[in-house]
Amino acid sequence: MIQHLVEGCSIRTTERITGVEKRTILSLLALVGCRSEQFMAQRIQNLQVKEVSCDEIWGYVGMKARTKARKAISSKQLGDAWCFIGMERHTKLILAWHLGQRNREDTIAFTEKLAHATEGNFQITTDAFPPYKDAIIHSLGAQHVDFAQVIKIYRSNPDSETRYSPSVCIGCKKTTTFGNPDLSKATTSHIERQNLTVRMGMRRMTRLTNAFSKKWINLKHAYALQFAYYNFCRVHQTLRVTPAMQSGITDHVWTISELIQATH
Repeated sequence: MIQHLVEGCSIRTTERITGVEKRTILSLLALVGCRSEQFMAQRIQNLQVKEVSCDEIWGYVGMKARTKARKAISSKQLGDAWCFIGMERHTKLILAWHLGQRNREDTIAFTEKLAHATEGNFQITTDAFPPYKDAIIHSLGAQHVDFAQVIKIYRSNPDSETRYSPSVCIGCKKTTTFGNPDLSKATTSHIERQNLTVRMGMRRMTRLTNAFSKKWINLKHAYALQFAYYNFCRVHQTLRVTPAMQSGITDHVWTISELIQATH
């Protein structure tokens, strides 16, 4: 069942394939997801890194923000759900992640987790989201980080349906926010490719479908499982080993059984 959930199958699809009831699958996801989050925090800490890329991936729970506003619903457990992700560029290891809103408070919560996962001096690259600057200074310290931001330049595409087509990126500008980053290495391409991996591996994150999360906690558990599986069990096509192996955290490709046992 776990293999299905990390390879793009929905809860209902997993139910049809395995014959296991939906409630049992969700209970297993909750158990393994919760333990995966704790496991990642324990195993990935104080790592020496060279280059870190950060980005946010959008999803939603229950309904989109527009519907939430129209219905005047105030619950924080419904609507937009942004996942901040920090990845080491060379090892492809997911260092930290945080599910919340795209605001200053949750940005700081994310950078605190990133500080827990890393140590030493390194270069960090993000998009142009303004709260990153203060959050990185607060959590990592300006003296330990060379911080660059990639500012993308967009124009609208008049020949496509605006409902489904994003604005066209016509260029980008790299800026030094503080420290002395090597701007030739400043890129968000790798972390943006990781966002695609997330959408392909988590059915609830696939665009333009009805396979969205109905509960916030289930989305959080799904992320935790996905990232633990990605780091320890999934062989990266470029590296030909898992990110955890490339980082020196482990010496072999983990099976699903090993991952489950390790999270107990």
